[in-house]
Amino acid sequence: MENVKLVANNKKAYHEYFIEEKYEAGVALHGTEVKSIRMGKCSIKESFIRIENGEVFIYGMHISPYEKGNIFNKDPMRVKKLLMHRSEIQKIQGKIAEKGFTLVPLRVYLKNSLVKVEIGVAKGKKLYDKRQDIAKKDQRREAERDFKNTFKG
Repeated sequence: MENVKLVANNKKAYHEYFIEEKYEAGVALHGTEVKSIRMGKCSIKESFIRIENGEVFIYGMHISPYEKGNIFNKDPMRVKKLLMHRSEIQKIQGKIAEKGFTLVPLRVYLKNSLVKVEIGVAKGKKLYDKRQDIAKKDQRREAERDFKNTFKG
């Protein structure tokens, strides 16, 4: 059985993009960064992913410095390498070569004590797509409210 603990979630990604495919990647981290992530001090709100020379990197992933760490603490905003199989990277590169696709981090989690990042191959939403999503959400909320009220009365 897998032990998965969510550390950081990127809700904005689901609002801004259509997620086509999801991949799991490990992260090359230093000791104090892992301890900080275990305490839940990680953010991927403004982060993005790039493929350079056949390697995948995540930019803007903020890991707060570990309180008990001293000289071993790394820069919280440093570029971190994502660990993936070469075949997966090549598949993703082929997808990104198509117009309008990009890589976005969706969530950071601990899986059996390993730090993992779920990345999505995504296509940007237009303004009207976002409006449709908001309208659907409002409808669902209203329906739930009506449903709740019918059982109260």
